[in-house]
Amino acid sequence: MTYPQILIFAILAAMMGLFLWGRFRHDVVALAALLACVISGLVPSELAFAGFGHPAVITVACVLVLSQGLRTTGAVDWLARSLLPRDAGRITTMLALIGLGAALSGFMNNVGAMALLMPIAVQLSGKLDLTPGQILMPLAFGTILGGMTTLVGTPPNLIVSGFREESGLGQFAMFDFAPVGVAVATLGVLFVAIIGWRLVPARKSAAGTGFDTGTYLTEVRVPEKGKALGLTLRGFEAEIEDTGAQIVGLVRNDLRITAPHGGRKIHARDVLVIQADVDALAEALSVFGMTLEAQKSASEDKEEASEKTSQLANSEAAITKADTIENADESGQPDEDIVLRELAILPGSTIVGRSASDLRLRTRYGLNLLAVSREGHTPQARLRQLNLKSGDLLLMQGPAEMMAEFINDTGCVPLGERELRLPDKRMAIIAGVIMLSAVGIVTLGLLPAPVGFALGVLASMLLRTVPLRKIYTTIDWPIIVLLAALIPVAGAMQTTGAADQLARFLVSTIAQGSPIAALAVVLITTMFLSDVMNNAATAAILCPIALGIAATLGVNPDSFLMAVAIGASCAFLTPIGHQNNTLILGPGGFRFGDYWRLGLLVEVLVVVVSLPLLLIVWPLKT
Repeated sequence: MTYPQILIFAILAAMMGLFLWGRFRHDVVALAALLACVISGLVPSELAFAGFGHPAVITVACVLVLSQGLRTTGAVDWLARSLLPRDAGRITTMLALIGLGAALSGFMNNVGAMALLMPIAVQLSGKLDLTPGQILMPLAFGTILGGMTTLVGTPPNLIVSGFREESGLGQFAMFDFAPVGVAVATLGVLFVAIIGWRLVPARKSAAGTGFDTGTYLTEVRVPEKGKALGLTLRGFEAEIEDTGAQIVGLVRNDLRITAPHGGRKIHARDVLVIQADVDALAEALSVFGMTLEAQKSASEDKEEASEKTSQLANSEAAITKADTIENADESGQPDEDIVLRELAILPGSTIVGRSASDLRLRTRYGLNLLAVSREGHTPQARLRQLNLKSGDLLLMQGPAEMMAEFINDTGCVPLGERELRLPDKRMAIIAGVIMLSAVGIVTLGLLPAPVGFALGVLASMLLRTVPLRKIYTTIDWPIIVLLAALIPVAGAMQTTGAADQLARFLVSTIAQGSPIAALAVVLITTMFLSDVMNNAATAAILCPIALGIAATLGVNPDSFLMAVAIGASCAFLTPIGHQNNTLILGPGGFRFGDYWRLGLLVEVLVVVVSLPLLLIVWPLKT
């Protein structure tokens, strides 16, 4: 071997050792490897950061943003409620949940799909008399499997496609991965849903997976035309029974009825007083397409702002704020900085003993008081007339800047941030249309994948399906840096001839010159490396090796690139190989060695199914 080849192998060995050690984050290790290659002259300094402009990196970032749009608008929540059975048995429910996770993972980032369905899985575990982990692990594996079915399902597929384009063969199309990926994913989902979950250790969930703020009391307005019309209160509660929410009051014609009889029928414009936690509240709203009473229409906001501005003529500061809010409404521009926050009222807070009406939250701050959580008893007053007490928890909605001002003015304390979202049907439809349009543009070949999905991100920004302040925070920057750093390193393997050297070794020593054996070696090697290091890093390292093996044997390079794509998507033995495995480590109460019991059988199944399919769909001889 030449000196540059020895050097690049040494850098790669050190990098993989650091990946396995786990002391440093993957992006830090990848960046260190890149700089080592630059300093040693293996990568020209002017090309050191060319990876940040690589099509795969751009596409991954864009898909993460579009996935966030589906999450924040409640589009996936609606889909889950529509497709998941309510009163089915274990097998049917598991199949529906894991199948939904796999299907979502094909069109949005599989980590996002997993994060969306995790709360549903934990909730279902109680109904099915299983531990959370017995549902979470099969769901995690299902979402990983689903990612291999399309170009955008998982970063390794995008990386493989990028290497194919650089080799002069062009990019893979959106559904080129489907013939093999769908078959593997389908059999994998069936296996983990019917048999595999029984192999998962039944462990108690780790503590600290979240915090309990108790139930909130809020008011929900029944629309003129809606699913709730004509139902009795008892029937309404039966529909939302799974959420744990309950009706504790009814307001009709401005008259509040406490503990109303369950046989009362719901009329249009009724206000239902509901007690629920935040997640249950969001689900209950989505089931019936209702909105919180505090979330009034723009016209109602304008009327109230105008009325209260006249009442506050003596307060120049308040008038200025009201004018600002009213003008913002009239401009028709949605505020991109709207946030949901949970605030705790301290004993010395200036709002103790005052109500939302007294505080003029809408006029002075542009904020909505959506719900109140109070320990001990259920408040009897309407939400806006409720006198607040120390220890109350407030669910507030409004512009982030005004929220911060309210916190400073009143001495309230924001609770530790957790993801709070209330469904927005209109925005959910827009987010779904944007994602489908981007996928369609790329599928039909109208635009390259990076451009097509970047166009989708631009539409998301303009239509506010993702708040502008979250556009950049929603991108998983460690993954972006990891990819951008490893692409030049992988290029150095090619330019130094190290990839060809390793390819010849694998072909002659292990595969004994057999193309089929070589394909199996690439598939299994990729799967093993994905279990112990990041799957995107594995794909970036193995792609040049796979191309080198194909060139050495004189066979179809697509067969080997697809083997890399499948292998990189199949990290089931450890919690560190894929982020979805890491996500469930705490909530499932798992230990490091718990994954292989189910994971090993899934990986064997993947090899048995995918290898013959690769030979059929992507024949070695073209």
